[in-house]
Amino acid sequence: MPSSHENKTTSRRRFLANTSAAISATSLLQGSDWCRIYATEATSSPTAETLAGELHASLTADQRKQVCFPWNYQHPKYGLLRTRVANNWQASEPEIASDFFTTMQQSMIRKIFEGIISPKWQPQFDKQLEDDCGGFGYSQSVALLGEPGSGNFQFLLSGRHMTLRCDGDSADHVAFGGPIFYGHDTGNFHEEPTHPGNVFWPQAVAANKVYELLDRHQQEASIVRRSPKESAIQFHGKTDRPGLSVADLADEQKKELGNVLKLLLEPFRPSDQAEIDHCLASQGGIDACRLVYYKDKDLGNDGVWDNWRLEGPAFVWHFRGAPHVHVWVNIADSPQVPTNA
Repeated sequence: MPSSHENKTTSRRRFLANTSAAISATSLLQGSDWCRIYATEATSSPTAETLAGELHASLTADQRKQVCFPWNYQHPKYGLLRTRVANNWQASEPEIASDFFTTMQQSMIRKIFEGIISPKWQPQFDKQLEDDCGGFGYSQSVALLGEPGSGNFQFLLSGRHMTLRCDGDSADHVAFGGPIFYGHDTGNFHEEPTHPGNVFWPQAVAANKVYELLDRHQQEASIVRRSPKESAIQFHGKTDRPGLSVADLADEQKKELGNVLKLLLEPFRPSDQAEIDHCLASQGGIDACRLVYYKDKDLGNDGVWDNWRLEGPAFVWHFRGAPHVHVWVNIADSPQVPTNA
């Protein structure tokens, strides 16, 4: 007989699968129909988790020694591996593009990656990977945490400007299976103020459109003089945080913020978008968040804010645009995420 945890997890997975294909962003935008966050069509292709299980089964005993780890594995350098996030790192030593993996396994890893990312965004991510590390698989590694079918299993992809996960909701309380990172350096490290060619810069352009709609008092409330450490994405709960309360935005301003949210979620698969919706709803919706623009590190001193953040009790989406784009994301359904989540 399945345990109560297994019943809960199965039920939740079924809910997300059923709702991710076509659901309006009710918790994100407080019931408005300004925009629809999720993709409108579900896919019949194997899930990234299914493919990750097949990859796990294909590994030899020697391969597993280097890329497979227990669910709660404490890495000697990185700590708890399934919650580790960084802008440039490798969770395991073997490079995906090396002969450590067979051609078939490399193809499987690529398909898992494609299962995590929206098809519309594949070209943009491939451009990012080409610019940052010479293409997919180079200076990148994978780690498989836990055992497929056990209820605790995660596929972790790491490298320069990338930390992505899929877990089939093994981590019940968190979006994406844990914190993620994405970024892009177009080649000069220190980009121009308009970030030409940066695939993620349109997210900041959209966020600055919201700023332009704010009145003087709202703009003053939203500005913070100094950026925090970019990797500081821990949750602060309902404590008073800097920035402008989203609840204080007018309808037109919230509509524009909806466009920002759509761009933030657009690169990712519908099931992860649905998980974010669930997490936001659990903490009071988008109205519980604050919008912050950081005055320092404004490239070109043009008043187009390169660094900004949307933060809620258990929601952090931190965009750093100077000297090039780094984006840190951490989302859960509660600030008190269980240690075994």
